[in-house]
Amino acid sequence: MISVNGVAITNDAVGREMQHHPAASRNEAERQAATALVVRELLLQRVSEREVAGATEDERIANLIEEEIRVPEPTDEEIARYYRRNGLQFTSPAIYRAAHIFFPARVSNERASGEAKAAAEAVFASVTADPAQFDELARAHSACSSKEQGGSLGLVRKGDTNPELEQAMATMEVGSIRLVRSRHGYHILRLDDRAEATSLPFEQARGWIAEHLRKSSKRRAIAQYLQLLTARAAIKGIDLAAADSPLVQ
Repeated sequence: MISVNGVAITNDAVGREMQHHPAASRNEAERQAATALVVRELLLQRVSEREVAGATEDERIANLIEEEIRVPEPTDEEIARYYRRNGLQFTSPAIYRAAHIFFPARVSNERASGEAKAAAEAVFASVTADPAQFDELARAHSACSSKEQGGSLGLVRKGDTNPELEQAMATMEVGSIRLVRSRHGYHILRLDDRAEATSLPFEQARGWIAEHLRKSSKRRAIAQYLQLLTARAAIKGIDLAAADSPLVQ
C-alpha cells in the first residue's frame, strides 16, 4: 500500500491514473501513475498547510507553485551564450531547385553499375551538347518518377535526398549540369536555383531564447521543490529517489 504522510493511495486510484501514462510496459506505466499520484498528494498537503486559495485543486496547486517557486530571469549573457552555442537552431538550411535523370545501380553490383554508367554518360553527352533536351531525355531515360515532370525534383532541402546529391548541389553553379555517382546509381543533375542558408539575427532570436531559458529554469526549480517536499514527507510503498523526470511531469 502506498501512502503519503499517512494518506493512502489505493490500487484503484493507480489503475485509473495509468491511462494518462503510456509506457513500454505495464509495470512502468504503473510506476509513473503511482509517482504522479504521490506528487499530487504532496502538493495538496502543502496547499492545505499553506492555506492556498483557489477554485479547484489544480488552481490551488498552480497558485502554490507560483508562491513558493522563484524563477530568475535569464541574463543578457546567458541569452547570448545560448545563441552562440546553439547557432544551428537559428539557421535555415540552403534550399535548392534541381532536376535529375536517374540511372539506378547499386555500388555492390559491378555489372549493373557499369551498364548504368555507360547509359548515363551517353545521355550526359547529349544533354551537355544541347541542355534544352534535358526534360525530353529525362522522360525517355530516367528511372525516377520525377521523369513525368522532366526530371524536376522541386525544392530540395538538407535531408530530402542522398548525401552525394546534396554535396553536388552545394558546390555546383546555378544552371550547370553534372554527372553524379551516388549509392543508388548515376544522376545527371541540373541545378536550377539556390537560396543560401541564412541565420536568424540575435535580436530576432532573443525573445524565444529568453522564454526557453525561463521555462528550463522553472522545470529545474519545480523538480528541486518536489524533491524537498519528498525528502521531508513520510512516503511508503514507492521509491522516489530516482524519479526526477516523473516528478517534473
